Amino acid sequence: MLIQYIQAAMRRAHYELLEDDGTFFGRIEGLKGVWANATTLEACREELQEVLEDWIVVGLRLGRVIPDVDGVSLMHELEVA
Repeated sequence: MLIQYIQAAMRRAHYELLEDDGTFFGRIEGLKGVWANATTLEACREELQEVLEDWIVVGLRLGRVIPDVDGVSLMHELEVA
């Protein structure tokens, strides 16, 4: 379920090229604090996924509610286990 969640979240990612410094900025809609900035689009995508993974782990450790993404729920899986 974790892989499905990460894949669903990454499909929501939006990237933009920042004109002021030529770097790429990426964020995931609906997941506050999940963003990345890198010199290439691929590096930005990789960094964004790492940030997402860390965000999930920290959120779960702190007992935060992890929002569903496109019908994929981590919280439901935790309640069942």
